[in-house]
Amino acid sequence: MRTRSREKPEIIADELRALIVSGEVAEGDSLGREPDLVERFGVSRPSLREALRILEAEGLITVVRGVLGGVVVRAPDARGTARTASILLASRNVMLGDVHEARSVLEPAAARILATSPGRKGAVADLRGLVERQATAVDDPVAFGEANAAFDERLVVLAGNQTLAIVAEMLNEITACAVTEVSRSIGPRDAAAIRKRSIRAQERLLELIAVGAGIEAEEHWRTHMGAVGKAMLGPRATSVVELLDDP
Repeated sequence: MRTRSREKPEIIADELRALIVSGEVAEGDSLGREPDLVERFGVSRPSLREALRILEAEGLITVVRGVLGGVVVRAPDARGTARTASILLASRNVMLGDVHEARSVLEPAAARILATSPGRKGAVADLRGLVERQATAVDDPVAFGEANAAFDERLVVLAGNQTLAIVAEMLNEITACAVTEVSRSIGPRDAAAIRKRSIRAQERLLELIAVGAGIEAEEHWRTHMGAVGKAMLGPRATSVVELLDDP
């Protein structure tokens, strides 16, 4: 099959993107000013600007205007990935409950993998710190929500599959706003009770992981995720995924 030739803006974007994702340039580094890049690539200013628009749309750079401006690197992160995913999901009328269901597949599986791994004791100690952080912030919905999301994401990270960890983090980003909104709407006493139940569920999960009970850990966390979906998404479960703001 014949492939189409790459246009100059795409070629420039490919080269700069490779520098960013390889780590050769870091978050906050400058790639140079427009005149420097025009000279470097031997292209017209419109071609360069089209290349920069591609990278800016991908969330990989910020173009700072003015005398002291330039092209500044933004490292890829889950927020940018989640925003792109939210656009695709919204365009297909995917509901928040569907996204939570995907989380309910990933996280229990991660719990089982972690419980059967040789490094489970260290992982339990790691996760216990996040449980303690939630307990300290149980009366602060925002701080608790951040620590709770960190626990869920860390659980998948510790299972050892980086691809699943990125997907889990992205799915958490998409559901986070809805969970916070529901938490604020159900009243402080009920919301605090739900948060305390979540902590107890995490403590039980860590007990199961610590003794290597993989199947039990998976079943326990699947049940917990089902309860979380009902309590923290509620009527929002049938709402279509909302677009996330720019990262």
